[in-house]
Amino acid sequence: MKRLIDLRLGLFLAALFLVTVLVPLATTLDRSSPLSLPAYLIPLLGKYLCYALLAVALDLCWGYAGILSLGHGAFFALGGYAMGMHLMREIGARGVYANAQVPDFMVFLGWTELPWFWWGFDMFWFAALMALFVPGLLAFVFGWFAFRSRVSGVYLSIITQALTFALMLAFFRNEMGFGGNNGLTDFRDVLGFSLSAPSTRIALLVLTALSLAACLLIARAITLSKAGKVLIAVRDAESRTRFLGYRVEGFSVFVFTVSAMMAGLAGALYVPQVGIINPGEFAPANSIEIVVWVALGGRGTLVGAALGALVVVGLKSWLTANFPDLWLFALGALFILVTLVLPKGLLGLADRFRPAGTKPRRVPA
Repeated sequence: MKRLIDLRLGLFLAALFLVTVLVPLATTLDRSSPLSLPAYLIPLLGKYLCYALLAVALDLCWGYAGILSLGHGAFFALGGYAMGMHLMREIGARGVYANAQVPDFMVFLGWTELPWFWWGFDMFWFAALMALFVPGLLAFVFGWFAFRSRVSGVYLSIITQALTFALMLAFFRNEMGFGGNNGLTDFRDVLGFSLSAPSTRIALLVLTALSLAACLLIARAITLSKAGKVLIAVRDAESRTRFLGYRVEGFSVFVFTVSAMMAGLAGALYVPQVGIINPGEFAPANSIEIVVWVALGGRGTLVGAALGALVVVGLKSWLTANFPDLWLFALGALFILVTLVLPKGLLGLADRFRPAGTKPRRVPA
């Protein structure tokens, strides 16, 4: 029986622990020290880890169940909006219009009462629950109808992308009550702690790292279970698995829902560290970029998906800061590179240079 924590996962978790500890320590050193790091790296690293968690979520359903979802950007954004709504409610009377009943953008639009779908978001536990429940519910309902109708392959990808685009258009409308084009921003604190305080930023970074580690272990446990074996069978030969008597749609709905909840968790952790959430997060291009992360790192590896996200997002940050016009070309080149040269991703490339007999047994993609 395979171990829950194999060599790859163990090394990744060890590296994650070291980075989470050493980076905050380095920001506290004197500026004259060669080991000192700027404080802005803490929320930046937290953002990167949120993206890594999002990539793990997609790899769970695409790499092991063959469900190529182009809608995970929507689940990520829904989780982010749930947390953003709570942070807006925490502003209270400290906003521009000093109105404790409704957020500033609602006052600007002439709203006098809080909409019913904002009720309860003044409580942190409720917002955290909604960040998981809303993406999970949407994925469950969508998956129930899609998988029972045996929609799969490119048709499922198109439908999930259409769902994402429809949500983006809806959230852009001011009358929806989610801030319209500007989204939700100007957050002040969470649970009474200032979001600009170094201690709060470090706490959010640690919480994000713990969430990434927990989701990796959960995903790994699912793939090693009997349900995980069935998911792999569904991915490789759905009709044969159905012929053997398995209710394929039930397994697909399960993994799709769990994956969406992980994406929602990533979005909820992303918002307080970045300070804004707007409808641009629903853009279909974002969901396509997530697919590139997973493919570059290695589909069906979990750890590879997280590494792919960190590599691509780091490259994006560097290129957009130094050569902003080249990023889209670089993204296209990465897609071509993965398709033609690295079909098994970076981890597959690393396996080529390992001595014979030491290569880990990998789930075929």
